[in-house]
Formats: sequence, structure tokens, C-alpha cells
Amino acid sequence: MLAGKHILLIIGGGIAAFKTLDLIRRLRGRGAVVTPVLTKAGEEFVTPLSVAALAGNKVYRDLFDLGDEAEMGHIQLSRVADLVVVAPATADLMAKMAQGQANDLASTLLLATDTPVMIAPAMNVRMWQHIATQRNLTTLQGDGILVVGPNDGDMACGEFGPGRMAEPLEIVAAIEAQLSDGPLKGKRILVTSGPTHEPIDPVRYIANRSSGTQGTAIGRALLALGAKVVFVTGPADAAAPQGAEVIRVQTAQQMLEAVESALPADAAIFAAAVADWRVSSASDRKLKKSKDGMPVLEFAENPDILRTVSQRKAERPALVIGFAAETDDVIENATAKLLRKGCDWIVANDVSPATGIMGGRENAVTLITEAGAEDWPRMDKDAVARQLAQRIAARLT
Repeated sequence: MLAGKHILLIIGGGIAAFKTLDLIRRLRGRGAVVTPVLTKAGEEFVTPLSVAALAGNKVYRDLFDLGDEAEMGHIQLSRVADLVVVAPATADLMAKMAQGQANDLASTLLLATDTPVMIAPAMNVRMWQHIATQRNLTTLQGDGILVVGPNDGDMACGEFGPGRMAEPLEIVAAIEAQLSDGPLKGKRILVTSGPTHEPIDPVRYIANRSSGTQGTAIGRALLALGAKVVFVTGPADAAAPQGAEVIRVQTAQQMLEAVESALPADAAIFAAAVADWRVSSASDRKLKKSKDGMPVLEFAENPDILRTVSQRKAERPALVIGFAAETDDVIENATAKLLRKGCDWIVANDVSPATGIMGGRENAVTLITEAGAEDWPRMDKDAVARQLAQRIAARLT
């Protein structure tokens, strides 16, 4: 998939720089041409010799190297690539990018490029969570910069949390998704997945048995066809698809806000199992047993995300797909849901306990469209996702 693709790889200064050696090897193994740019801080962690040996290409290091400028000026270097990848993207590099600084070769290339840029952030958890870094991240995403990671994990400094650079295979998957020439290339598709958790008190919540497996499979299938996927997920068991822009939420209200902020999109697939109700006044303290008996919980209806998006007058996706998880009268209930919500398609399935579908590896769905109901055979969830992605591609192209 990456044969002949040209990757300009900017290696920032951080312990995660050692992972870029494996990243280079895997990119070249897939046929990509890698031109490395090594920052001065990056040289503290990997050597120019090791980077050049693995890349099979010259390492660029200095903005004011007359020999490099004569061979290929930094402006040309910034524009010949199909994709610019910054890994690791340190807090300092992200700040320079957000502020438009150009005081070394890496930042100058990033300011001068007219090709897509992808960053793989890596830093201490406190640095990642700092308001300045999050502000810079928001700016970069608003500028169209692609982001992969960071992951949660152990840090070299001994702390644990978000800030660990995505693994090389994750970055490769994101690069392949970005450079794919599939039928959905250039299409932005929103996918919701997983359950929502509606708090009762700080330790209890209302949820359901959704694992998020089908949503993740749909995200992967869309990425494989070249789509840019925005993946809004509740606290699911299944990992988010590599290469997607991931937004994590807990509650239905948070999911609605994330969905609305992700629009416009060419299509939206609402695979999440959103709780219909929430406790209207969740306690800020753990509820205790008392002699007065059981506490009384008052419920309020959660926002209807599918209906809200389906009935938008502005920025409504061209294709809106809902899911109907039913335990009886599946076709009748799902068809009524399609009409009631105003969406274009409904993917219906029977999630009765005997089916083993909710939380399982297989699914048996009926696709309901304007043409009627179409039963699909029982198959694994990845196969369902691929078939649905192909149908989406046929509709959008």
C-alpha cells in the first residue's frame, strides 16, 4: 500500500525516538521511501548513522548546511513528500508548530510544507495534560494536522498515563490510512461506538453490555477504504481503530457534544449503544444504605443523538446510519426507528441473550434502507463491517 510513497520523517528529541528506528524499518518494508530529518535534541537519543543506515537515505540535520541546500533546499525538501510525519512530536515541537515558529530545520520544514502533516506526540504525562499542550493540540487539529496517539502506559520517568508515543505499527496503520487510494479517500466519516456510562454516584453508573467490537470493526473497514474516520467512543472493551481520530467520552451528553463538534462529515454511523436514560441528579457522594430504606432515583431522558443529527438542517451528513439492537420484532421495530429518527439506513440485529451477539465476535444483521429490508448471513463482526463499508462507498461515490 505504501510502495513508492515518500515519507519525510522528522525525529524529535525524546526517549521515544528509539521507536523511530523500528518505524523506519517497517515503512521501508512496505515499499515507502523515507527521508529522515533529525533534530539536535533527537541526536541525543538516536545517531545519524543508525537512522541513515535504516532509511537508506541521507539524514538532514542543519538548516544552514550549504551542502544540503545546494543538493535540495529546505523548501523543496518540505514539498516533495506525500506525507510529513513527526515522531516523536515533543511538547516543544508541537508548540513551535502551533505558533508558526521556524528557528531550526524541522520547524522551518513544517512551516514551509504544503503536504499533509501527521504527528505522534510523546512526552511526560504532566506535560501532555498541561493546558498549554492541550491548547496547542487543539490549534494543530484545527489546522488539519493529523494526530496518532499518544497511548497510556509506563513512562521512562517512572510515571504512568497518557503521553507514551504510539507504537510503530499504529503509526504505520495511520500512515497507510492517510495515503490509501481506496474509494473513500477524501471522505470524512463519523463513527460512534461502545456503551455510555451514566453516573449514579462517583462509583456507580448505568450502562449496557456493548463491547464496542462492531464499532471498532466498522472504523477499521472504513479506514481500509481510504476514509478519514472520526471515532467517538464510550468506555468500550474493544480498542479504537488504529489510524482514526479518536474522541473518548463517558456519557450520552458528552457523546452528543463530541459528535456535533466533529461535523461536518460525509457520513455518520451511530453504532454506539447509548443509554436511553440518566439519573437526573447524580450524587457527588457515594450513596449509603440507611435505615430510611433504598434511595429513590429519578431518571431523565438522554439526548437522542441519532435523531438530532438526522434532522439537522445544516451540516447533515449525506448518509446517516443508525443501529437498532432489538430482542423482539426486530424488523418492525427497526423500520419504525428509521422513520421516527429520520436517518437513511438502519442496521438491525437481534441481541437476545441466546444469540450471543452483544459482547460476542459474530453478528447477524438486517440492513434496512429505502429499498426495504436485506438480511445478511451470520458472520464475524469484521466481515459485517467490510460489507457495510463497501455499501457506504457505493452510496458516497
